[in-house]
Amino acid sequence: MGLIRTTALVVGIIIGASIFVQPSEVSRHVSTIPAMFGVWAAAGIMSIAGALVSASLAARFPKTGGVYVYLKETISPPAAFLWGWAMFWSAHSGIIAAVATVFARYTGVLVPLSDLEMRAVAIGCIVLLSIVNYFGVRAGSSVETAFTVAKLAAIAAILAAVVILAPPQVQSVAVHGPQGTREFLLGISAGLFAFGGWHMVTYAAGETVDAQKTIPRALYIGMAIVTVCYFLLNGAYLRVLPLNTVLNSQHVAADAASVLVGTRGAAIVAVLVLISAFGGLSGTVLAGPRVYYAIAQDGLAWRAMGQSHPRFQTPYVAIMAQAVWASVLVATGTYRVLFTRVVYTEFLFFALMTVGLIRVRKRITPAAIVFLLGCSLVVGNQLTSDWKESAIGLLIVAAGLPVYYFLKASRKNAHY
Repeated sequence: MGLIRTTALVVGIIIGASIFVQPSEVSRHVSTIPAMFGVWAAAGIMSIAGALVSASLAARFPKTGGVYVYLKETISPPAAFLWGWAMFWSAHSGIIAAVATVFARYTGVLVPLSDLEMRAVAIGCIVLLSIVNYFGVRAGSSVETAFTVAKLAAIAAILAAVVILAPPQVQSVAVHGPQGTREFLLGISAGLFAFGGWHMVTYAAGETVDAQKTIPRALYIGMAIVTVCYFLLNGAYLRVLPLNTVLNSQHVAADAASVLVGTRGAAIVAVLVLISAFGGLSGTVLAGPRVYYAIAQDGLAWRAMGQSHPRFQTPYVAIMAQAVWASVLVATGTYRVLFTRVVYTEFLFFALMTVGLIRVRKRITPAAIVFLLGCSLVVGNQLTSDWKESAIGLLIVAAGLPVYYFLKASRKNAHY
């Protein structure tokens, strides 16, 4: 993959489906429009800082595996293994399940679906994209590039419709809802899920042309595009819908279109969101198995996951395993639980990744300070706000430690 495909992967993974749903999740925690934009600004700044940290590490360690490689090289092999463990059982598979759920929700705008049927649609989407990525990174990245162009065109169409068709009106500036620092930080956590995925392009570094230069450039360009799009979209939603309507919407983009041009407009936007969700999910499905492949190559996962397909040169077993587990999460989980667990699990490891960068560079950059502080606040606030759910997530992570030492001992004994 060159710069265009890699940038498309960054933008395509981040602008998946969440921006067409997460404004409602953000508004659950903040009760004014300025606070809502403050949340999105904070989430954007944190994500850009994280991308800068990731870009620095990608330039230093241009290997397939991304965060797994960075943690192994800068912190410790057990920390790296726990990242991969958490990715498979919770974080990355949870992202796939959550985005597939959004895809199914917007399918329900076009065709009425029961809860069971929505889950079946989500699982079908995961299986289809896993099959596409089975046939090679070029096939997967080509799909991603095409859908990234389509989703940017869709966003432009939504913004143009708002400018041309939105009637002048006075928006409600507040709703009766929660207040305070804790809720503001929970809002940031919800916003971060929509910005999530900037690190995933590093997973395929081994399949990227001149990765040391290409990946950092793709991250800079991609994050700039995403941040502009998100602010414009949130402004568009709030131009058309009162804040309390945004709060209660399960598909805010379709609801906004319905106000502008009726049910037909909602259907058109639903199709555009489906395109966006499909493209974002394609990149996410592509990225994860590269990490599991790297772990298996180190002898710390099911050996088959470290196998490349003899013809397509893809980690085909890892792709299939990811598809199965993500489908299980769709069948058993709910959207809010999935995205909440993803955010605090990932950012716990992102904080470690940032500490690792500081260790190898022996100096602290402004981006590292911003990101490390943000990670600490997000994770700490989530732990105190919902300790039961947080405990489940942390137990999933901690369960990997005895597995690591067992696999390490087994590998050592096998050499005798």
